[in-house]
Parts: sequence; structure tokens; C-alpha cells
Amino acid sequence: ELQQKVEEIELLKMELQMLETERVRLSLLEEKFMDVLQLLQQLRDLNISKRALGKILLSALESCRDPQNEKAHLFEVLDTLHHELTACKLLQNQPLGQTQDHRALVNPLLISC
Repeated sequence: ELQQKVEEIELLKMELQMLETERVRLSLLEEKFMDVLQLLQQLRDLNISKRALGKILLSALESCRDPQNEKAHLFEVLDTLHHELTACKLLQNQPLGQTQDHRALVNPLLISC
């Protein structure tokens, strides 16, 4: 009976560790998603055309075409979209007083989940 309890505790520890890992992954995904939304908001404020925005989105989706792991693929798409948006000339040509500094927009932390 004691051995069974020890095994149950070990299983619960592993499950807790997996849940914590998933929580961290989701937190990173949420942060990247918020960064992308912020960039989209800035582009909307600059009146970017729907066609140009569509090209940016399609370019990001095209570069992430072969999903091998759905969870990692989602983060890869968001990260690529973030990169495409930060590379947008409208945001780069904007005076510093109107938006955040470009260095603040680029997240140097690339995480593969």
C-alpha cells in the first residue's frame, strides 16, 4: 500500500510538472499574441491598406506551411507574423514620438515550445 502511494505521488508530481510546462508555454504564446495585436493596432492607426496587411499575413502563413507539431506551429506562425509586422516599412519610417522605439517592439527571445 505504501509503494502504491509513492507511485501515485510520483505520477501527481509528473502531472504537475506537465501542467506547469503547459502554463509557461501558454503564457509565452499569450505574450507573443499581444505583441502581434499591438503591432496590428499601430498599423491600423497608420491606415495601412487591407491589401498590404493581407500580403503580410499570407507571407507569414506561407513561410510556416508544414506543421509538424500543432502547438509549436502556432507559436511559429505568431513569431513569423510578429517578425513580418516589425519589418513593415510603415512602422520603421514612423517618427519615434508616435510609437514605441523599434527596439521595444522586437522580442529578442525566440522560444520553441
